[in-house]
Amino acid sequence: SEPIRVLVTGAAGQIAYSLLYSIGNGSVFGKDQPIILVLLDITPMMGVLDGVLMELQDCALPLLKDVIATDKEEVAFKDLDVAILVGSMPRREGMERKDLLKANVKIFKSQGAALDKYAKKSVKVIVVGNPANTNCLTASKSAPSIPKENFSCLTPEDPRNQPSTNLWRLMQIL
Repeated sequence: SEPIRVLVTGAAGQIAYSLLYSIGNGSVFGKDQPIILVLLDITPMMGVLDGVLMELQDCALPLLKDVIATDKEEVAFKDLDVAILVGSMPRREGMERKDLLKANVKIFKSQGAALDKYAKKSVKVIVVGNPANTNCLTASKSAPSIPKENFSCLTPEDPRNQPSTNLWRLMQIL
């Protein structure tokens, strides 16, 4: 079958890192589904992201037809089938919730606009970056050409849940 293009944002971070192997080995999209995996992070994280890219290449996962690491939205969001939006601004010490929300609104407005402009209109979008529900709504509102039902989010209901298991469950629903 044809490879699907899957984007993971915040790809140099720990949560994204914990998902990448499960995506690449067939646990999330199936053992017969080839994948072009696109990794997006901010420019200062590109050194770390290059390391993640090399690790994935070292794994030699047969379903990974290509892995692309980038800091450019126009590259990352092009022709996507699935977008897993993990990257968000973490709450720093002394930061008020409104400041955190403001920073994340900026990120998810930009990513929603990039989805709208570059991704397939059938793209499935899963928001993991917290606050996931607010970030999901922001991305959805910024991508008016993509059906609202294509957007969903994962919230940390149970700290024992593995992100990859939740992601697998969510993909069965979408």
